[in-house]
Amino acid sequence: MPEQATEVTAAGIARLAGVGRAAVSNWRRRHADFPRPVGGTETSPSFALPEVEQWLRDQGKLAEVPLRERVWQQVAGHPEGAVTALIHAGCALLLVRHRPTAWLELTAVSDERMAAVLPHAMEEVLGARLGPAGDGPVHSETPGAHHPPGRRSAPGVHTARPVPTPTTDALLPSVPLLRSAAELAAGIGAGQTFEFLLGRQLDANPRQYTLTPPGLAELMAALAETGKDGDRPGGRRPVRSVLDPAAGTGTLLRAVTGPAELLAQEADPSLAALTALRLALHGDGSPRSTPARTVRGGDALRADAFPQLTADTVLCHPPFNDRNWGHDELAYDPRWEYGLPARTESELAWVQHALARLRTGGTAVLLMPPAAASRRSGRRVRADLLRRGALRAVIALPAGAAPPYGIPLHLWVLRKPGGELRPVPELLLVDTTDPAEPGTTTGTQTSGGRDRLDWPAVHTAVLDAWRDRADHPGVSRVVPVIELLDDDVDLAPARHLPRPAAGGGAAGLEDVRERLVDTLRLTAELTPPAAEPSAPAHRPLTTVGELARAGALLLRTGTGTAPRTDTSASASTGISTTTTGTGISTAPVLTEHDVLAGTAPSGTPAPAPPGAPGTPTTPDDPVLLEPGDVVVPVLGGGSVARVVDEATAGAVLGRNLQLLRPDPAAVDPWFLAGFLRGTANQRQASSYASTAARLDARRLQLPRLPLAEQRRYGEEFRALAAFEDALRTAGRLGGQLVRGMYDGLTDGTVTPR
Repeated sequence: MPEQATEVTAAGIARLAGVGRAAVSNWRRRHADFPRPVGGTETSPSFALPEVEQWLRDQGKLAEVPLRERVWQQVAGHPEGAVTALIHAGCALLLVRHRPTAWLELTAVSDERMAAVLPHAMEEVLGARLGPAGDGPVHSETPGAHHPPGRRSAPGVHTARPVPTPTTDALLPSVPLLRSAAELAAGIGAGQTFEFLLGRQLDANPRQYTLTPPGLAELMAALAETGKDGDRPGGRRPVRSVLDPAAGTGTLLRAVTGPAELLAQEADPSLAALTALRLALHGDGSPRSTPARTVRGGDALRADAFPQLTADTVLCHPPFNDRNWGHDELAYDPRWEYGLPARTESELAWVQHALARLRTGGTAVLLMPPAAASRRSGRRVRADLLRRGALRAVIALPAGAAPPYGIPLHLWVLRKPGGELRPVPELLLVDTTDPAEPGTTTGTQTSGGRDRLDWPAVHTAVLDAWRDRADHPGVSRVVPVIELLDDDVDLAPARHLPRPAAGGGAAGLEDVRERLVDTLRLTAELTPPAAEPSAPAHRPLTTVGELARAGALLLRTGTGTAPRTDTSASASTGISTTTTGTGISTAPVLTEHDVLAGTAPSGTPAPAPPGAPGTPTTPDDPVLLEPGDVVVPVLGGGSVARVVDEATAGAVLGRNLQLLRPDPAAVDPWFLAGFLRGTANQRQASSYASTAARLDARRLQLPRLPLAEQRRYGEEFRALAAFEDALRTAGRLGGQLVRGMYDGLTDGTVTPR
């Protein structure tokens, strides 16, 4: 085995073979020739990837490792860590994109020779795309820089490019990874390869990074592009330069559309390097048609890398609740035009930093915690932002828009005042939180958090309110600044936008009441007749696993990912999957919450994993639902099974859900779903090894019955499902009527009898 062989954990082996973790544990116990651990710990050992691959092939459990999976395992198992591996891979992918002929020549030699000659080639392409390696003035790499000639950066700013050229010794263990990454790039492109690997790293370490979801990034970029020049409602205008002073992984800048010079600063050196490579690999790759991408390291508040910048737009997702942002040493900083932020108001420091880096009339959009709109410690800064016309809008987002996901965050839209622009004596307040009754979908989201956030509806509501600047009850209001300049200067939209009465006032409540009466009447009609007692039946049983092995049904686990463009079916599973080159799908996701609540698909698909057209289906590929599919939740241990109807067909199967697709000539779907819901059946198929019960669908049992007998049972189960739906609807309408009556009686829109 090579000294620097990539190591893989049991979870990685399970992903390679397309099985669960339990299967890998069984292999280790039952097969004496299973590879021995080469690292890790006793409870979480790691194994040599080449040995694991060979063993899986010898056992007939693996025909060939999917290329993207091989590349990711090489990144995850890199001896210097995944971040170093990603940086090396990004440097190589830049070389692949911009000097493909040179790359082919470099790869035609041994690994040792390749590692020796790569640094020189990488330095050339890194210097061309990201700037010189040494310290020096902060200049853009293309004409049109915003910095006066000879102007140096602020003291303490490290102006070297954030990606130093790797040395020969550092590159040697990465050479197999670089060869594999280039092979993957030949199929899906260099930029898409880096996006895939970076996305895997972020997904594998969610607690290490504060991420900006793509839907939110697109909304913030659209708000900035739909800017206002002066007081006149404005349409879209070209964005010439865009700055993100707390760039993180560069998601906000990647969301900018059209030609734009992108500038970023990030305090974490590793994230700054990854962002620089990500932005350099973004776009069509042509240096002439791609404007400058300038990334600098360092804390933008303490050591601003762009002190003379006048950008057209600033987008920022700043760190929240940072008590160590530099309050003492920055007390006399000229950026605090609107007042020195309190020690507890780091977000207001970022707001003023963004305004200081804008041209007159430029637009800034910042993601803010809701407390920043109402904390008393920040009221003086907020008041001055209002008086001078710098703050144009405060937009309340639904909970789940970004971490922390349980809090409805705000967007602040600002404009740099000055020159001939006169202050605007009003503030637009928008509220898209739109709380819904449990289990229902209304407006912008369904209750329950990020997986059920309807981003298209949020985009429409926010952008329409921003363009129109009009009053819409419960959604938006243009508030005169004079009304807000009280002792609190509370800018929370919910305080100034009382929600409309539930049900739409007295007239709407009458409609809700009529629907409730009709539903209760239907519930009475669907109530099952008295059960006829009989002796317990002793019938021969089979399991879902046995039916799957016999071909009577197919099993798949949901991923919740967006499909890619070409439609194909896996030869091994027969489950159809759809793919789209952009990774954006219009198909909604049937989530675990939807199954438990009996509601329509409400989730938004995650970005699709990259893959070239014709790539074989893998366990990570999305599954589109078809009529007659049976869906069961994996977690929770609840006795729930849902039969997919025509209205739900076409949706993407979400995470933590298992799909059972019965052969209609062998198994009736309603018969299958009904017996799966048996309490005893669910209990014997559930495991309780962790804090939550987990259902193993393969262990679920059902009797062996002729198809005609199955259909008799199926009709009974279908009638029970209709009765259950009616009960659920009656409960929802009853709750809506009660809440509406309380609201109407208290606000005067309904008078007591």
